[in-house]
Amino acid sequence: MLKPLGNRVVIKMIESEETTKSGIILAGNAGEKPQIAEVIEVGPGLEIDGKLEKMLVKKGDKVVVNKYAGTEVKYEGEEYIILKQDDILAIAE
Repeated sequence: MLKPLGNRVVIKMIESEETTKSGIILAGNAGEKPQIAEVIEVGPGLEIDGKLEKMLVKKGDKVVVNKYAGTEVKYEGEEYIILKQDDILAIAE
């Protein structure tokens, strides 16, 4: 598994489906880029002036991310994004 360093987080985008008025189902890649993701792994946090910055997200959280943030990585046949915690806008509950 990918283990992020510092204040980085590994996420996997959640595919969304959209149904048109006529009942046609559009796959997630047919529309805009999805912004909801699942947190797969969380780094230990970033040390600033000798203090460890607390990570606000945890493994399994559903989060809203900045649309074009992070670095896309393909690992063991799966596609992930590694981004900084600052690029996570909200936790979806």
